[in-house]
Amino acid sequence: MGLMERMFGVLFGNGANVVKDTVEVFRENAEAGSARAHTVQVQAMKEYGAEFVTPRQGWFDRFMDGLNRLPRPALALGTLGLFVSAMVAPLWFAERMQGIALVPEPLWWLLGVIVSFYFGARHQVKAQQFQREIVGTMAYVPQVMKNVAALRKLRAQSVGVAATGEDARLTATAITPDVNSALEEWRRRG
Repeated sequence: MGLMERMFGVLFGNGANVVKDTVEVFRENAEAGSARAHTVQVQAMKEYGAEFVTPRQGWFDRFMDGLNRLPRPALALGTLGLFVSAMVAPLWFAERMQGIALVPEPLWWLLGVIVSFYFGARHQVKAQQFQREIVGTMAYVPQVMKNVAALRKLRAQSVGVAATGEDARLTATAITPDVNSALEEWRRRG
């Protein structure tokens, strides 16, 4: 018995599971890994949500937001205006296009950089707003999942949804026809 006791002592240790500890060297403990992943996800969501909290309350911020909204409509309407002017006053349009042909190439490059930076910055702002909305929406996921599970339990196709079980009063109520006042009145007339 002493040999078996020592062998089990080596394998399972005194208060510690040597086999379990050895296996965890080669394979992650699924339960502990899940707990770590959950902690990391919760912390990341908190930091992600806190990153995009920037209150804008001053008149200057509101003015700049309004000013930032002008270039895109101005470019779109200006381009449409050029098409209209080409049809309405072709000579006037041709004179303006000759002036544009004289713009040196470095200025075209500068205009391209300015426009791409503007639209890139607007894209980034919109992407960050979208990410903030996602963070806010993700906070509702657990409640939505509970609601969906509760609604699925109410489906008539669910097994046993209408079962009355041991309740005799509920069984009697379930098989007793409801009073239909319109039908009763029709029977009285006929």
